[in-house]
Amino acid sequence: VLLGPMINLARVPTGGRNFESTGEDPILSAVYASEFIMGVQSDVGIMACAKHFVDNNQEQDRTTVSVTIVTRSQWDLYTPQFQASVDSGVASFMCSYNKINTTWACENDEMLNKYLKGKMGFKGFVMSDWGATHSTVQAANAGLDMEMPSEDFFGAALTQAVKEGSVPESRITDMVHRFLLLQF
Repeated sequence: VLLGPMINLARVPTGGRNFESTGEDPILSAVYASEFIMGVQSDVGIMACAKHFVDNNQEQDRTTVSVTIVTRSQWDLYTPQFQASVDSGVASFMCSYNKINTTWACENDEMLNKYLKGKMGFKGFVMSDWGATHSTVQAANAGLDMEMPSEDFFGAALTQAVKEGSVPESRITDMVHRFLLLQF
């Protein structure tokens, strides 16, 4: 898995990830993301991971900030490049560190299940940014498929959550299916 492209909009001139960003224009970012993904994934065995889903557009407190955003701004400015990535067949997405409307991005059922996997039609897997997983049950049920880089929440704790019935076995099947489908 190639951890790119990084398609968050460059909204802050001093952003630490701007060097790998696609810029400040959502349409240009969408075109760039699409071409990048198709190019990377044209080589057999390489999967692109578009990052960071979503609203990860500021540097200060980026691991703790709660981004308050309305639906119109979300879809007009901050998701066209993510939709273009889905349309280009991107294998995976990396969810971001920040909160979106007070819920961690990697635990955000509305963003991961309802929009990314539902409305946007994403069929691949969602991995967390390094250390961006904050729970087991909420993250798994909200659509996170893979915790990175450890197994603090998706190792033994996830096994226990399935045994207790707080994460349905069908959810585990979906996680595995999303990853293995791409492998085969």
